[in-house]
Amino acid sequence: MGGVRIGSATAQLAAFASGLRYEDLPEPVIAQAKRFLLDALGCAVGAWGEDPRKAELARRIVEDFAASGRATLIGGGRSHPAVAALGNGILINATDNDDTHKRALAHVGSVVVPAALAVTEDAGGGGRDLIVAMVAGYEVTARVGMAVMPTHYRFWHSTATNGTFGAAAAAGRAMGLDADRMLTAFGAAGTQAAGLNTFFESGDDTKSLHPGKAGLNGVLSAKAAAFGLTSPPDIFGHPKGYLAAYSLEPRPEMLTRGLGSEWMILDNGFKFFPSILASHSPIGAALRIAENHAPDPAAIASVTVRTYATVKSHFSSKAVDTTMAARLSVPYCVAIALVDRVVGQAQFGSDRYGDPIARGVMEKVEIVADEDLTRLYPEKFPAEVTVRMADGREFREAMFYPKGDPSNPLSDVELATKFRTNVEPVLGKGRADAVEGLIAGLQDLDDVGRLTAHLGAR
Repeated sequence: MGGVRIGSATAQLAAFASGLRYEDLPEPVIAQAKRFLLDALGCAVGAWGEDPRKAELARRIVEDFAASGRATLIGGGRSHPAVAALGNGILINATDNDDTHKRALAHVGSVVVPAALAVTEDAGGGGRDLIVAMVAGYEVTARVGMAVMPTHYRFWHSTATNGTFGAAAAAGRAMGLDADRMLTAFGAAGTQAAGLNTFFESGDDTKSLHPGKAGLNGVLSAKAAAFGLTSPPDIFGHPKGYLAAYSLEPRPEMLTRGLGSEWMILDNGFKFFPSILASHSPIGAALRIAENHAPDPAAIASVTVRTYATVKSHFSSKAVDTTMAARLSVPYCVAIALVDRVVGQAQFGSDRYGDPIARGVMEKVEIVADEDLTRLYPEKFPAEVTVRMADGREFREAMFYPKGDPSNPLSDVELATKFRTNVEPVLGKGRADAVEGLIAGLQDLDDVGRLTAHLGAR
């Protein structure tokens, strides 16, 4: 490791990722890895039903590479693991229903699962290999994210940037890279990390391209390191390295604090609504108002959402002209919750975001950055929604931990329902049963290909 400071955070993280074993993992970590795999695969399959245009786009991109390999594109054929990771990352994130680590503010599953699954399958690995690769990737993504947040989020899409390291860790662990080569993979990942937050207003496809490209870059980094590539030996600690370049207030201690004892995958959350996580507490509060008071949308005078500052700066657009733009707009999400009194995939179709009643309520929604609530973020995702009626009545509800947060978790039944809602309309009940059963016993699965056999061409 010429040039690297022995004991540097970069070296420690690389040694951890390369040396992680199944036997090192506490049972709750193993169980949660299986739950996140179920969720990610459900999201990817669901994309074929909920956003077939984007799913077909992912398939065409993968097929255009004409790359040989044994890794499965969900809903498609086989390809090189880097290319399969690209396509599956697009699919998992396509409907914005994928898991999120709140402190790293990253969709970890959409970058880590594609890389871990593709490389494990291509290598002929089993369920335990996949679990270990996933956990390594979740740890690295979250820790790098926490080390550069919150100022990183001014411009950078943390799923894309920080996720590149997690994908490299997952792929490298699945390949069996030693600590030196994992260090090299991190250096290669850091110099490729990219993805701008310019999609927030337009709701364009780059939001889903980002995790796919991060997965591809992560697999490329691990493969190149295995072949003998050289890279910066201390990508996090170098004065021109990742932390210095991507954060105004880097926190390098987050890379290694509690490493091996505090598991970031247990701090990761599921999504209960198919929209930006910042909208979930406002949606939850609005749904409580709708349930308890049933306000007539035509009689709503104003709606105020007091919440943390990032919602105001990033997710308050009312230029809702696409499905993804609707998913990213807190004003729209609150409005449709009040109008429809339910929020699911159907609420993000063009018939709903184009509905005059829903748009009328959306125009009455004001997002207010509250200093007290901002101080609670990101431990909490707080929001207070106040609906004022034309006759002077006011209805107010608050939520601090959205459904799916580790402090307000999804039950196994709720997670299974989400999975089946995504999968059964596309693959049918039989294949959904098979996938769910194989993931339940993933630790005993000798060949991941037995799982992906149910996920290929529909």
